[in-house]
Amino acid sequence: MKTRDPQPKLTVQPSMTLTELMARFDTEDACKAYIRDSRWPSGVRCPRCGNEKVYTLKQPFKWQCQSEKCGKKGYRFSVTAGTIFENTKYPLRTWFQVAYLMCQSKKGISALQIHRQIGSGEYRTAWFMCHRIRAAMKNQTFNALMGEVEIDETYVGGKDTNRHRDKRTHIRGGSDKKAVIGAISRKGNVVCKMIERADGQTIRQFVAQTVSKKVELVSTDEHAGYQYLERWQNYPHQTVAHKQGEYVRGLVHTNSIESFWSLLKRGVMGTFHNVSREYLPLYLNEFTFRHNERNNPDIFARLISSV
Repeated sequence: MKTRDPQPKLTVQPSMTLTELMARFDTEDACKAYIRDSRWPSGVRCPRCGNEKVYTLKQPFKWQCQSEKCGKKGYRFSVTAGTIFENTKYPLRTWFQVAYLMCQSKKGISALQIHRQIGSGEYRTAWFMCHRIRAAMKNQTFNALMGEVEIDETYVGGKDTNRHRDKRTHIRGGSDKKAVIGAISRKGNVVCKMIERADGQTIRQFVAQTVSKKVELVSTDEHAGYQYLERWQNYPHQTVAHKQGEYVRGLVHTNSIESFWSLLKRGVMGTFHNVSREYLPLYLNEFTFRHNERNNPDIFARLISSV
């Protein structure tokens, strides 16, 4: 049987409610000021060349960079230049509301539900906003996992026989599932990515990119792709034999990564219902971001600072 963490998990309350967020950012200027302070806490910099010496223009929240790197005419930019909000026709207040809802929804929130709540003219508008925010959730400052690390692979998607007849893919084996591999540091961060095949070479490359050589323990199941981690890459590798009913052997188990997979699949099946191969990496960004920021009471601020 799988063991459970004997210590109760504390739920981190958000630093502000949705009502407080809408009251705080009641104007476009308030939203722009927040984006400016989040992007450039030490002063405005040119988003193109990083120059600190920029000139403030008469138009609010716009600046001019005269650096040689930006050409003879320089570069004129606004507070949203180079962000997911650039060239948007939708109010920033609405973007903030959508970002907040996505940060606080443990199993995700569908674009259709967003569409209903913000009253967007078309469903595709809400869908576009959600995907832009998911793109901003990608981890840009990755550190190799350390401590006790678990690695596992899973498959996301449903059976072909459960689809409508005209939407079946007719793939051999009756499934259109997408392979995903992930690694999690216990009580730490998780990293996952979509892969074409869960073969030995793909697994070894993933482990080499995500797991530190100073790791204390690498726990996996008995998948053949993991059997050379200790011999080829000198990792302290231990396995549990799931096929034989073994799930925990001392510190050796994969319960943490399997809990993450469970949450991901409940979100995909219960909230989004269907996720295509093309956009699955964006959904992985979303679930990974929420997990890694789960102890951050101001996860919304963390997201806005990375847009």
